[in-house]
Amino acid sequence: MNKRTKVIVTRRLPDPVQDRLGTLFDAHLNESDTPFSHEELKAAAANCEVLAPTVTDTIDAKVINAGAGRLKIIANFGAGIDHIDLEAAAKADITVTNTPGVLTEDTADLAMALILAVPRRLAEGVRVMRAGAFKGWAPTWMMGHSIGGKKLGIVGMGRIGQAIARRARAFGLEVHYHNRNRVSAAIEEELGALWWEDLDAMLSAMDIISINCPKTPQTHHLLSRERLSKLPRHAFLVNTSRGDVLDETALADLLEAGELAGAGLDVYEFEPKVEPRLLEMECVVALPHMGSATIEARIAMGEKMIINIKAFEDGHRPPDRVIFELT
Repeated sequence: MNKRTKVIVTRRLPDPVQDRLGTLFDAHLNESDTPFSHEELKAAAANCEVLAPTVTDTIDAKVINAGAGRLKIIANFGAGIDHIDLEAAAKADITVTNTPGVLTEDTADLAMALILAVPRRLAEGVRVMRAGAFKGWAPTWMMGHSIGGKKLGIVGMGRIGQAIARRARAFGLEVHYHNRNRVSAAIEEELGALWWEDLDAMLSAMDIISINCPKTPQTHHLLSRERLSKLPRHAFLVNTSRGDVLDETALADLLEAGELAGAGLDVYEFEPKVEPRLLEMECVVALPHMGSATIEARIAMGEKMIINIKAFEDGHRPPDRVIFELT
């Protein structure tokens, strides 16, 4: 790769990140922030050494094959890589990198905010105030539920799940978790966390569920209608992971029928489309996919992306290379 490596960035990134890209590389930026069409992604892949997409871009085999011969690295801006065809990239000898770790604390903060907001009816209270409907304090008005002493079931005990567990413990929640593999005894002791091998059994015993597992073929609708039906009627559900881990229509049905107490959502199955009923229910706090939306996290993501590109350009292994083994 030559000194001025051509990098095409598919979305507008924070100014410090774009400035740094322009200094180091022949950077082609998307100042309008208009998402690339599939044809534009194919054209971009064919005309650069580095493609820097985000989670909203579908980097499938057609895009990757369009870049075969020139495209050397897909430097993803984000931790999730479910939108990239890793097998096609491996076959084309194209390196894929991501930006893990830097959004853990901010996403955990948002999840904890939802764990607090839904039972305490905070968003509903804001709507009452903005509508001018507050008539003064009353003993039985706007009563929610306390969270101290409640059982929190974390589905997915990776970096973010563990960060949520630390916060939850500070609020007096009992921490339970289900994970494909049990975490170490030392982590369990630190978090005061109880492992459930059987997800269904855990769901039926929890007061609050926090979904924090990655999107994979195995986790599609992991929280299916059948599983959601196992939750107690008084339970609340929070999802800050990926939308299609959860059957969104089933969730709306159960909430509408009073079979679940409420939900806090930051991600959606058919994003940016959202099941309309979820936006109408007072028991739902719906946010616009803002789990990592802090200035600090987004700049840190950009810095990791740049480090990965620069390492590759200099002939080194990128620190956040995504490994896919061809069989």
